Parts: sequence; structure tokens; C-alpha cells
Amino acid sequence: MTRAPRKGARTERRAPPREAPAEPFRRPSPDVVVLFGAHAVREALRARRRKLLTLYATAGAAERIAPLAAEAGLTPQIVEPRALASRLGDESVHQGLMLEARPLPEAEIADIESNSGLVLALDQVTDPHNVGAILRTAAAFAVDALVVTERHSPDLTGVLAKAASGALEHVTIVSVVNLARALQQLSQNGYFVVGLDSDAPAPLADTALPRPLALVLGAEGKGLRRLTRERCDALARLDMPGPIKSLNVSNACAVALATLRVKGQ
Repeated sequence: MTRAPRKGARTERRAPPREAPAEPFRRPSPDVVVLFGAHAVREALRARRRKLLTLYATAGAAERIAPLAAEAGLTPQIVEPRALASRLGDESVHQGLMLEARPLPEAEIADIESNSGLVLALDQVTDPHNVGAILRTAAAFAVDALVVTERHSPDLTGVLAKAASGALEHVTIVSVVNLARALQQLSQNGYFVVGLDSDAPAPLADTALPRPLALVLGAEGKGLRRLTRERCDALARLDMPGPIKSLNVSNACAVALATLRVKGQ
């Protein structure tokens, strides 16, 4: 039989529950970028073009990536999936992996190595999914570099890196203040500059395009700006047999690069 405590007797007090430990991630900082998803993280570990800081992984993902992480000199920090979701957002498809790293080394027009003789330039394309998809296509077609504007362009991290599916680590990216000036510099370096425009007079497939070549793509909805158009040596369109004559910029990029490959240009 349990006796009730005597009046005035001291009762045992339970210690308050401990607070959950703070998330193990670094505070947001301009000199630290976050990559997530299997392809983005794996390619960063393989390429090692940037300084790698800390790799976070769920137990299952850590086991799968352990050999590659070891080669890169990192030991995965084990975290719960909910911690990654809290850090990256519930909509992120992180696949149990997140990498904190330094930004990629900065590059300039003069740093572009002409291997394929083909450069892409984006005129204020702001959607990270589109830019990521363009990077993936650029890597698949061995494009030498991607030129973007410092303003009105997405950060080279997070969602963009995930959409690029690892291509961010393999394409030289040149960020410029003034695109028109950058296109002029490319022209001075011997590049033929062609702008993709749905209202252009001639199809891309019928346009003579010497190498090295810079292909310029306009922003979603707005297309090429006036100064950008003026810096182009030619404007060309994609021939569309159907009732819709324009494509999403990332799809247009893929079709244009495939067209150039078929042309042998």
C-alpha cells in the first residue's frame, strides 16, 4: 500500500528535460556555401575544385559515401534526417547528404581555356532551377565556360547546385558586372557572338557560326536586353514546327547545343 507523503515533507523534484542540442551546422556566411543531394555532394568530393569544410550525412548515406569522403579527407558527421530538413527546408530533396564548403575559385574572361571553343552567356537568367539545368547541359556538351552577371543571377549553391546535378563542379563560371562589356571582350578574343532570339531572322541551324563561339541566352520572359543584342555578331532562332515558338531557357539551351553539335559547329 502506497502512503501519501506527510504534510510538509520534502518531495523529490525531477530535473527539467534537457534541451535538444543545437543544430551542428555553421551559421550562414558569405564565405561558406551549402551543397546538398547525392550528385552535387559526390561531384564536389570528386572534383575538389573548392575547399571542403564539413560533410553531414544520415547514417545510411554516410555508409554509402564513406570511401569517397575518405579520399577527400572528410569524416561524415552523422545527423538525423529531420536536422537536415530543418536546415535546408522541408521541400529539399537532400538524400541524406549536405556539404559545407568554400565558394568555387573566381574566374575571369581571360581565364577561359578554349577546348571545345564554345562559351555560354546568360543575360540575367534568375531562376536557380534553370541555371542549374543549363550547367548540367553545358557539362554534358563540354562547354568551356558559363558567363553570368553578378546581379540578377542566382547564388551558385543550394537549389542551383542540386539542379545542376554535380555539373557546378565541372564548368568554369565567370561572373561579370557588365555583360555587354564581357561580350565585347569575348569578341576581341576572337569569339563569334550569337544571341538566341525567337524573333531572329534566321534559324540557328542555317546560320554560319565559326569557332570559337559564344552563345547568348536571354532571361525568362524578357529575352535579350538591347545592349546585349547590340553586342551580338548575329541573332538566330530555334525553328519550332509546332504552335508554340519559344521554349524555357534551359530547354532552349539544350536544343541549341544539340543543333550546333549536329551542324558540327
